[in-house]
Amino acid sequence: MTDLSHRIEAKRDELIALTQDLIRIPTLNPPGENYRAICDYLHRRLSARGFACELVRAVGAPGDSDRYPRWNLVARREGTRPGDCVHFNSHHDVVEIGKGWTRDPFGAELDGDRIYGRGACDMKGGLAASIIAAEAFLEAHPDHAGAVEISATADEESGGYGGVAYLAQEGWFAPERVQHVIIPEPLNKDRICLGHRGGWWAEIETKGEIAHGSMPFLGDCAVRHMGAVLAAFEERLFPAMAARHTEMPVVPEGARSSTMNINAIHGGQPENPPDFDGLPAHCVPDSCRIVIDRRFLIEETVEGVRDEVIGLLDDLKARRENFDYEIRELNRVIPSMTDRDAPVVRTVTEAIREELGLEASYVASPGSYDQKHIDRIGKLKNCIAYGPGVLELAHKPDEWVGVTDMLDSARVMGRSLERLLLPS
Repeated sequence: MTDLSHRIEAKRDELIALTQDLIRIPTLNPPGENYRAICDYLHRRLSARGFACELVRAVGAPGDSDRYPRWNLVARREGTRPGDCVHFNSHHDVVEIGKGWTRDPFGAELDGDRIYGRGACDMKGGLAASIIAAEAFLEAHPDHAGAVEISATADEESGGYGGVAYLAQEGWFAPERVQHVIIPEPLNKDRICLGHRGGWWAEIETKGEIAHGSMPFLGDCAVRHMGAVLAAFEERLFPAMAARHTEMPVVPEGARSSTMNINAIHGGQPENPPDFDGLPAHCVPDSCRIVIDRRFLIEETVEGVRDEVIGLLDDLKARRENFDYEIRELNRVIPSMTDRDAPVVRTVTEAIREELGLEASYVASPGSYDQKHIDRIGKLKNCIAYGPGVLELAHKPDEWVGVTDMLDSARVMGRSLERLLLPS
C-alpha cells in the first residue's frame, strides 16, 4: 500500500463515525427535511480542515420554500500552484423510509462490516468516503496543484433541480473552474459508471361522468377507461419495449431494454385519512389519473417515446366509446454517456487496478442521476459515477453500506487525486 492508502485505512473509525452522523440526519425528500442541518454539519467539518465553504440555496427551484429551503454546500481547498480541479459531488437527500425495516432507518447501526440506515448506500456512504479520501490526500500532499472540491447537494432523488441543476446554471460546474467530476453513487467499488438511460415522466388522466353508483349506466366510469389504457400498455407497449435493446453497458441486465413503471394511480374519491372509519359515498368516478415513469435507451428519442404513448391513447379514443384523456409531461431527461477514453475514466481505471488489483468494468445506470445536469447544463463531459455500495440496495428496506467497501473506494478516490493533482 502507498502512504496515502495507509492513511485512509487508519481512518476506519473516523469513516464509520462520519457515515453514522450523516445517516442520523434524516434528510427525507420529499418534502426536503433537514437540508440546512446536514450542510451546516459538513460546513463545520470541512472549514475546520481548511476548505472554503459556501452554502448555496436554490432559490426558486422546484420544492424550494421558506419551510423547506433547498440548501447545498460547496467546499473548495486550493493547492499551492495552478492545476486542475477535481470535484466530488454527492447528494445529501434520501427517499422515504417505506415498509419492511427490521432496524431503525436512522439509527446508523453498525453490525459487523455493515452500517444500516436510509441513505447508507444511496449515498451517504459515498459522501463520507469521498470526504475521508480528500482529507487524507490533503494531509499527505499539502503542496498539491489545482484544487479539491466537495459538494453535498439537494434533491437528486427528485430530479436534482434544487441541487446540481441549480449549481450548474450558476456556473459552479463551468469547465474553466472544474475539470474532473466523480459522483460517488453506489455502483460497486470495481465499476465505473459512464452514464445513464433517459427518462420521460407523464401524468395521464381519463375522463368520465359522475353518477349514482347504483345506476352506473347514467354516468361514465373513468376508472374503466383507465383500465383500457393499462390493457393497451400490457398488450402493445410493454412487449414493444421488451424487444428493444441498447449497446450501452446498462446494469442490471433487465435495464438493457426499455422499461416503464406505473408510478401511481388515483381514481374516484380521495383516500380517507387513517382516523376516518366511515363508508364511501356511492359515486361513479369522473376522473382517473396515472403517473408513468418511462426509461428509454440512448438509441431512442424522447419525442419517439412520447409519441408512442400518445399514439396508443389516440387509438383508444378512436375505437372506445366516450373515451377522452389529457396527458401532461412532468419531466424529461436525455441519456448521458461519458467517453471511455475521458481523462477521469482513465484515471479511476488505473487507480482501481493499483489499489484493488482489479480490472474496472464499465457500466451505465438504469436510472438517471446528477451527471445529466453536469453534462447538459454545465457542459462538462469529463464526469463519472464511482462509489461504494450495491446498486440493488438503493431505496430498499434495511439498506446498508459496507465499511470495507467504503475504505476501498476511498483509496481509489485518493489515488485518483494523486494521479490528477501531483506531478507525474
